[in-house]
Amino acid sequence: MAVARDNQLDALRAIAVTMVLYSHFLAPNGSSFWGHIGVRLFFVLSGFLITRLLLEARAAAEFKAGPALSSFYIRRALRIFPPYFAVLGFVWLTDLEQSSGSLVWHALYLSNFWYALRNEWTPWLLCHFWSLSIEEQFYIAWPLVVLLAPRRRVEAITIGVILLSLAYRFYWPITATPALARDLLPPASMDALAFGALLACRRTRGAGLPQWMRLGWPALAAVFLAIEWLIPAPADPMLEWARWALLQILPLVPLVAVVAACSAGLGGVLGRVFELPPLLSLGRISYGVYLYHPILLSLAVKSQPWIPLNVSEQGPGRFLVASAATIAVASISWTAFEKPLNGVKRRFPYVARRRSQARSGDAGWLGRAADAYPGGSPDGRAALELRRTDAQR
Repeated sequence: MAVARDNQLDALRAIAVTMVLYSHFLAPNGSSFWGHIGVRLFFVLSGFLITRLLLEARAAAEFKAGPALSSFYIRRALRIFPPYFAVLGFVWLTDLEQSSGSLVWHALYLSNFWYALRNEWTPWLLCHFWSLSIEEQFYIAWPLVVLLAPRRRVEAITIGVILLSLAYRFYWPITATPALARDLLPPASMDALAFGALLACRRTRGAGLPQWMRLGWPALAAVFLAIEWLIPAPADPMLEWARWALLQILPLVPLVAVVAACSAGLGGVLGRVFELPPLLSLGRISYGVYLYHPILLSLAVKSQPWIPLNVSEQGPGRFLVASAATIAVASISWTAFEKPLNGVKRRFPYVARRRSQARSGDAGWLGRAADAYPGGSPDGRAALELRRTDAQR
C-alpha cells in the first residue's frame, strides 16, 4: 500500500507540472491561476514528504541528529544540484535571453529575492526559479526544526509557521510593498509548505485531517473558483489586496485534502486513473519538466522558421511543441543523468543500519528520500514493503 500511496503522489506531481505547462504555453498572456495552483501543490507535497521522511527517521531507534542532517543535505544536493546547475551553465554559455547578469543570484538560490527587489520578471527565462529558491530555503531550515526541536513541539511549531505566514498577508497594506514581494518573499509560501508538514505530523501520530477540513474543503474550493472566475481584479488597491489574499488562502485546505487522499491511497476508478503509467512517468520526471520548460520554449521560438506550427504565440501549437520537447529532454535527463546520480543516495542513509541488519539485508532503516519536485521515491516503509515483496516472489 505504501508503494501505491507514493505512486499516487507521483500522479499529483504530474498534474501540478501540467498546470504549469498550460499556464506558460497555452493560457492567454502566459499566465493562469492554474499555474499558481500547480506550484502551491508542489509546495504542499514538499512539506508533507520531507517532514514525513524526517519524522520517520527520527523515530528509529538508531537515530542520531548529526548524521541524519548530513545525509539529508547530501541527498538533496545529489538530487537537485546537478540538473539545476547544468541549466545555469547552459544559460551562461549561451547568454540565452541575456540572462547571465542574474546568474549569481540564481546560483545562490536567491531568485525569489532577485525578482522581488526589482518587481519585474526580468530575465523571464529563469523566472520559474523563484519557486525552486523557496524550496531550497525550506530544505535548509526545516530539517533543523524537525530533527533538533523537541519532538512534541514540532507540530506546534508547524502551526505557528502557518499562522505567521497567514499574518504576512497583511504586510502589503501596511508597507505598500510592490506586488511581487507579496508573492515571492519566503513567508508568502511557508503556509503551503507548513500545511503539508502539518499533515505529515498528524499522520505520524495516527491522526487524519481534522473534521472541518474533511467536510469544508469542497466549499473552500468552490469559493476560490467563484472569486477567480466571477470577480475581476478591482482597481481599488485595498480591494485588490483582499482578493489576492483570499486567492492565496482558500486553496490551501483543498490542496492538503487532495494530498491526504492520495497519500492514503485512492481506490476505485479514480485510484486506477492516478496509477496510470503515463501519469506516473510524468510525475517521476516532473522536476526536469519544471526546470527545463522555459529553456525549451525559448529555443522553440527561435526555431519557428523550421516548425510548421505556431510556437511564437500562446496557443495549441506552442503547447504541443514546447511540451513535447520539454518532456523529451526531461526524460533523457532523468535516464542518463539524474537517475544514476539518484542511486548514489543509498550510500547516505538517514539512519545507519545495525550490523545484524546489514548482514541479513533487512530494511529496518531509512535510506530513500521522498523527493517533492523531482518526482520522489518511496520512503523507508515503502522500501521495506518492496523488499518483502521481492522475498515473497
